[in-house]
Amino acid sequence: MVVSGALRVVFFGTPEFAVPTLEALLHSRHQVVGVVTQPDRPRGRGQRTTAGPVKTRASAAGVVVLQPEKLKEPSFLEALDALHGDLGVVAAYGKILTEAVLAAPRLGMINVHASLLPRYRGAAPVHRAIIAGETKTGVTIMRVVKALDAGPMLATATHAIGPEDTSDKVERELASLGADLLAPTIDALAEGRVRETLQNDADATYAPRLTKEDGLVDWNRPAGDIHNQIRGLHPWPHAFTFVRGQRLILHRSTPTASSSGREAPGIVLDAAADRLLVGTGAGSLQLLVIQAEGKRPMTVREFLAGHPLAPGDRFHAAP
Repeated sequence: MVVSGALRVVFFGTPEFAVPTLEALLHSRHQVVGVVTQPDRPRGRGQRTTAGPVKTRASAAGVVVLQPEKLKEPSFLEALDALHGDLGVVAAYGKILTEAVLAAPRLGMINVHASLLPRYRGAAPVHRAIIAGETKTGVTIMRVVKALDAGPMLATATHAIGPEDTSDKVERELASLGADLLAPTIDALAEGRVRETLQNDADATYAPRLTKEDGLVDWNRPAGDIHNQIRGLHPWPHAFTFVRGQRLILHRSTPTASSSGREAPGIVLDAAADRLLVGTGAGSLQLLVIQAEGKRPMTVREFLAGHPLAPGDRFHAAP
């Protein structure tokens, strides 16, 4: 379908990742007629109920904000229909869209997804890609269908993952990349120039939502795998281990290819000054920034000054 002029866009998004996409829409020739975002939730250490990043930006722009607890609420569906949207745009909204919502905009819904589909469909594509040791990811703009992240692809852009990159850094970069990709894609869609490419379901992989249990380190795994776990789970839920009955959160690390034969999994090999070296199932892992339960993150030198460790101490999977 060819549509001339500006489109009336309804935006669905909630966290910081979605803000650059909303910003791009606000500065495009298209009109953001409404924003749908998650209800206000308790946030931060004080657990005060506050607005999410997308609501804050939409309110500042004077855009109508809808925050349904459930997408089947009749009052929400009536309000959504009243926006007379031409197109829905989704970026990390956080809920599965119902058929009624998908059918509301006359040109359907498109999604800004933080992976190169069909790989890493699901809720945590950036984190799971880093944990898996991927060196490349990207953004896909796809048409939203009932099946999870399985719709035809409208546009893609690739992005390298560096060996020390953490999930928050890569997410910020992909948020900017997706925002840059969105406006010309919507223009092409409005003008009938967009080309939709079907995904190959046989190549699909899945990126399930993260849990705190994902952070438990198994020291029998290779050093590189544990390093990827640490950076992939930063800044939440964090990789963690136990030593001397204390839970220890791991923030930064670097693997080594040492082959001295002393690398018994979980055994502290060196603990002095700026050096905290731990054996793994293959090679050893240099810990750089760590955090004792209830304390702030510290460099190894700071940590060892108040929490002395010695060669032969063992990191465990339980207290």
